[in-house]
Amino acid sequence: MTGIYNHTLDAKGRLFIPARLRDELGDVFYVTLSMEKCLSAYSSESWATFMEKIKAMPRAKQIKMRPLFSHAAKCELDAQGRILLPQALRNFAGLVKNVTVVGAGECAEFWDSDTWTSVDTLETTPENIAEVFTELDF
Repeated sequence: MTGIYNHTLDAKGRLFIPARLRDELGDVFYVTLSMEKCLSAYSSESWATFMEKIKAMPRAKQIKMRPLFSHAAKCELDAQGRILLPQALRNFAGLVKNVTVVGAGECAEFWDSDTWTSVDTLETTPENIAEVFTELDF
């Protein structure tokens, strides 16, 4: 998934999902916590692959995954292309009004727009881009 899209949460906590990402996420997808102060959205197919990896882990490692599942939400697009984000997920990512939806390869990310601006500024430097290309051996 690719691109950066700016949207707003409505008063009920609904977020518009850009058409380009809806095509990749599908009509039903999963949103959960991220390693950063944002949310990650996975297509049903990606989520199923994720689940298979978890099932293959020993139980002790599966328990460490509990927050990802206990806070996950199965989201369905409404007729206007929006999803309802549960309050607990919005709180985790600090999503109040302005949300930046970011394509992040295998998933989409939902960021508070001010937080995203700070992260993007730090990450979008020639040095960091060069490091990314080196890491990819590109």
